[in-house]
Amino acid sequence: GISCLFSGRFFVNFPSAKQYFSQFKHMEDPLEMERSLQLRKHARRVMGAINTVVENLNDSEKVSSVLALVGKAHALKHKVEPIYFKKLTGVMLEVIAEEYANDFTPEAHGAWTKMKTLIYTHVTAAYKEVGWAQYPTATL
Repeated sequence: GISCLFSGRFFVNFPSAKQYFSQFKHMEDPLEMERSLQLRKHARRVMGAINTVVENLNDSEKVSSVLALVGKAHALKHKVEPIYFKKLTGVMLEVIAEEYANDFTPEAHGAWTKMKTLIYTHVTAAYKEVGWAQYPTATL
């Protein structure tokens, strides 16, 4: 599915991100990575969280809650640098634009760009809340 496609491209474009995944951190072949159960499960979780955010765009508390949980888990449990959220959502936007080129209007592009900003803003706020000192201050 598209989730594995963007996950595969993400790890090809940013191989340093593989360090957080024990099962495929040494894999070089994108097809082998895409077959990894760990990557597939992670891709499904990412898409599930994004779907929840999209479905609840009119409920700012729900959006904040979902993205705070994601941010805190990645800061405290997984120790993932928050810049990877900016990189991942950028790759996701790129893949969606390619896969749905005929339907990807400037309005759709604008909406997804806002979504990227929303995700990154909430996630970095969660990192800050738990005391993560190394988050980047650059804006999207």
